[in-house]
Order: sequence, then structure tokens, then C-alpha cells
Amino acid sequence: MHIEKISEIIAHFIGLFEMTTDEMRARIKHAEGQGPDVDGPALPDQEAFTTAFSSVFQLKDYDPGIAYKSGSYDVDFSPSRHGGRVFEESLEKLAAIAAKDIPLPHFGSPDDIELSEEPELTVHAGPGSSISHVLQVNVLYDDDYLDMTDGVHAARDTSFVIERLADFSSEAEIFTPFASLHRTDTYEGALKIAEDLQTYIQNAKNSDVTSLDTDATHDFVTVDPEVNGAVYINGKIETEIPVLEDFLPDRGLAKPEEEPDDSNSSVEQNDPAGNSLEVTAGANVVVNIASVINTGVIASVSAVMGNYHQIDAVSQAFVYTDNDEIDAALRSSGHSADEAGTIAKNIAVFEQSTFEPSIHAVPDPADPTFPNSWRVSVIEGDVSFVQWIEQYQFVTDNDTMTVTTSGSEATVLTGGNTAINFSSFFQMGLQYDLVIIGGNVLDINSITQISLLYDNDWVRAEDDLDPGADIQTGNNLIWNFASIHNVGTGEPFEVMPDYMYETQKAMEDRDPNMPEGLPFDANFQGYAGLNVLYITGNLYDMTIVKQVSILGDSDDVTQAASTLLHNNPDATITIDTGSNAIVNIAEIVDYDSFGQTTYLAGQLYSDAILIQGGLVEHDTTQPQSIGDRLANEVIAFLDDNDPSSSDDAVINAGNDLSWSAAHPADVMQAMVA
Repeated sequence: MHIEKISEIIAHFIGLFEMTTDEMRARIKHAEGQGPDVDGPALPDQEAFTTAFSSVFQLKDYDPGIAYKSGSYDVDFSPSRHGGRVFEESLEKLAAIAAKDIPLPHFGSPDDIELSEEPELTVHAGPGSSISHVLQVNVLYDDDYLDMTDGVHAARDTSFVIERLADFSSEAEIFTPFASLHRTDTYEGALKIAEDLQTYIQNAKNSDVTSLDTDATHDFVTVDPEVNGAVYINGKIETEIPVLEDFLPDRGLAKPEEEPDDSNSSVEQNDPAGNSLEVTAGANVVVNIASVINTGVIASVSAVMGNYHQIDAVSQAFVYTDNDEIDAALRSSGHSADEAGTIAKNIAVFEQSTFEPSIHAVPDPADPTFPNSWRVSVIEGDVSFVQWIEQYQFVTDNDTMTVTTSGSEATVLTGGNTAINFSSFFQMGLQYDLVIIGGNVLDINSITQISLLYDNDWVRAEDDLDPGADIQTGNNLIWNFASIHNVGTGEPFEVMPDYMYETQKAMEDRDPNMPEGLPFDANFQGYAGLNVLYITGNLYDMTIVKQVSILGDSDDVTQAASTLLHNNPDATITIDTGSNAIVNIAEIVDYDSFGQTTYLAGQLYSDAILIQGGLVEHDTTQPQSIGDRLANEVIAFLDDNDPSSSDDAVINAGNDLSWSAAHPADVMQAMVA
């Protein structure tokens, strides 16, 4: 056999270098047939090599031949005949087979014969839906009590802070009509959201609403805001977006070090210790950051057989109070609350642009090449791309302190809390040359931002003491920034051409031939082939971002008298109860198309709305001592009912860090709904 020959060749190749030794071991005679030398030792006679051979088979001469028996190939659906056929009848049967356009003769039974059908379009599976729901919640209670003296000072009830923040939330509802949207992943739910947004915007258009007629510092409503990159800051159009770093307050003791300390280096101080007291009871930072970049299904050309709904909505609101009380005996420096108050900004940007192709993607006018083939992917039913992000922050840092100088350097940091929610979503999908949607398109982008701050502080001095302290009770920052950027929908929609209807029908009928007009669309010049996606149902692309930041920083600091202060009038005292920052940042970049052409057969609904509002409360609530009453810091925030009738609803989380174990799962949403 052939394999045996190859094996023998390999065996000889392996034993090439020891061939002589192998022959001596395998054969009776020496290599090359040489016998022993004459002078060599005499060898005994070797026995003749004999091999016994027997076979039960009879040897016959080789007689080549082929045995062949023809089968039946009767194309008439009559009983098959297995007998011999005359030559003329065989020709008739072959002619009948050729007339039926059978590529090759089929031999066997008549039931095995399958007549060829028309070629059918091969379709591939398209990408599926993508739905993500993100809920981020931070809850922090950091109500500290510090007494550096040996006196007795009554504890302070801070439940009023929670109550006032709940009131602030109710006041902000008028500016955030889209905060009550509930998570959904169905087309019916998305359509309901689109209808509600469209109804609100249409009513605003019909009523020519520009404000909500409140007593806010700024109350601004605009329908269909400019989409050329205009920056709206507190209801006014500005040319540039401010930089956050330029407005962040100096956090004093809570400021992070720019360079880490070298733990291996020694520290030596020869100067005598000074007499200073530095207190930082504020300097809290609450941050929500959300970024969504959506490139789920994008194409150079899109064709929508139904209606197209495009809605962009931004609502921003802040409510704060920074009404501080400082004893007249205390000498305020140039950093007083009156000169460094709270800065609050609502910033919104709407942008629309088209994707700029590279120079290599521009077709050459001298080479009018058009596609001659296509690859079709089909998705049966609806396709959804939903990104729903909700971020909630609730931080209280209501500190009560009685401080005094100690004759040395003393620093007290009871604030400096940092709470951050960060969510980044980047969806990289598939790119097509043509996407055809058989139903409707819902393209919804919505950002809601709410910032609430209570920073009423009390700084007192015992015995009308004037320690010459530098007092900082303001210098807070509230920053709401929202940006919606649509790529690919800035150009006007075009009327649906006839060949797009033919293309849809061809894909439904599985016709492999492209319609005549499709390859010659000007958008496809220079393409070798087309990659087409057909969605038989609806397409809804929805991105919803809700950010709520709540901070209560009501500090009560009392400067107690000190004997050392009388003996050392040069003592340095710095008290900072402000310098808080609340930051909400949300950005949506929605790639709808890579080209500049969208064909539409139905109606176009394109709306955008911006609502910005800010309230400054001059709250004069005075703290009370706790006494024998239980402090309900939670009830006023969680429950809309009277706290006095809700004793059973008191929640004491203790040191439990589990949100689900210590609080109802829907706490923040119920509060802002």
C-alpha cells in the first residue's frame, strides 16, 4: 500500500547514519556480502535460514473488471421499474429531466428527485437589545459633638435640618417635572414617556411659557433651545462654559495633599510650638457624575417607515440657605460670609453635529463605483437601547462644638466628608451602511439635576469674648452641569424614495436581488457592497439621567474663654463652617447616524426643552436642645406625614452600613417624586 511505502522511506531516512550496523544485526552475512578475513578467528557454521510459509488462499491471476447495474430514474411519479430499459426510452427520460432544469442527473428512486427552486436571500441575525439600569445611593450621617472644655453644654437637636431639606425638595419640584419618570424597558413604557414629554413641551409652546412665575433668583424655561452649542447659565446665554476648578472652594484642613508624604524621611522641628486653633466643620464634597456615549446601531443612511420622535429635555434646580449668625463680639475677617457667599450655577449645553468622515472615505468623482452585492441582517420585532441612571446623595454634617485654645497648635476636623457617585457607559455597537426600521423611532434624552443645601451656621463666643478669630461660614458651591450632544440628526429629513419600499419588500420576500435604484443612491458611491440591517418593529433609544444631591451642614461652634488666651493675645484662631461643594455633572453623546441622510415615511416630532430654576431661602430656624424628646432625624425626610404620628417609623441604623437593611429601598425616589 501507499502508506507502507512512505513508512519505509521514513524508516530508512532515520537509520541512514547507522545503516551498516542495522544490516549486520538483521542479516546473516556481513555488510556488502564480505565474509571473514583469512587471518580472522574461525567461526562456527551457521544454520541455513529457513522460513515456514503456508497460505489457505488460492493464488489467481489478476483480472480487472467493473460490475455495474443501473438504477431507476423515472421522473414520472409512476411505480418505478427496475428492469432493463431500451436505449430510446432512456433518452426520453433524460430529455424530461433536462426540461425540468435539474442541474445533474439524479439516479435512484423518483422520491429522491428535488426540483430546483428560485435562489433565496440569506439573512443573518442582527444585534439584540441593550438595557441597563443603574442606581447609586450614598447616605451619610456625620453629626459630631465636640467639647474641649470641662463645662456642661446641652446637646443640640438637628432634626430641623432634615425637615427643611424636605421642604426644599418640595419647592424644587416645579422646576423638575421629569423627575418622576419611572424605569421601564418596554416599548409601551417608552412611548408613554415620550408622549408625556411631548405633551408638556407642547403645552409650553402653546402657552408661550418662558418662566414658571416663581420667586426664584432665576426662573427660566425655553422650548427648542438653540442647538449650535449655546451655553445656558442660570437662564442666560453665555459664550463659554465655566471651568469647575476655578470655583471650587478651598477646603482648608480637608484639602487633599498634592504630593504624598515620604514616610521614610524624618521630620524635625526646632521652632517652639505656636498657640493656634484651626477648626473645619464644613468642607464637604458631594459629587454625582454620569457619562453616556451611545453608538448602539448607527449607519450612513437610515430609513424610517413610521414616525420619528426626537426629544431632548434638561431640568435643573437648586435650593439653598446660607443664613449664618455670628456673635458681634467675634471679629470677622475679610473672609466673612457676607463677602464669600454661596455660588450656585445651573449650566446646560445642547449640541447637534454630523459625523465628519476621513479624507479616505470620500468617494472619487472620477470613479463612479456602486455596490453590486449586499449582506442583510434582520431583527424580528422591536429593538431597545435603554440607559437609565439614577444617582442619589444624602449627607448630613451637623456638628456641635465648644472649642478653646490650649497653648499649642490644635486642629479640629469634623467635616471634610466626600461622597461620590460615578457612572460611565460606553456602548459600542455595529455599524451598517443602511438601516431600515419598519416601525417608529423613539429617540429620548433626558437629564434631571437637583441640588439642595442647608448651611445655616451659628458661631458664638462665651462671656462676650473677642478672640480675634477669622470666621468663614460661606464660600459654598452648587454646580449643576448637563450636556446633550446628538450626532447625525442635524440635517433635515428627506422624503422616502420608492426604491426603499422595494428594498423592504425584497428583504421580506427574501429576494436575493437588490432593487435597481438602491445601489445607485448617491450615498453609496464608492461602496463595493452594502451591509444592511432591517428591523421589522420599532426602535427606541432612550437615555435618562437623574441626579439628586442633598447636603445638610448646619454647624454650631462656640468659642469658650481660656486663661491662655488672656496671657497670650497673639493666639491664631480660624473657624470654617462652610466651603462645601455640591456637584452634579451629566453628559449624553448620542450617535444616531454616521451620515447626513435620513429618509422618513411618517411624521417628524422633534422637540427640546430646558428648565432652570434656583431658590435662595432665608431660613431663620433656630436649633433647640434635645431635652427629653427623641430626635427623629429620619422621619421628616422619609415620610410626608406628621412626624408626631409616626413613632413606629423611626429607623435607627446605628453603625450598619447597609442601605437596604437600614432604609426603605425607594427612599430617595419617594422624596423627590
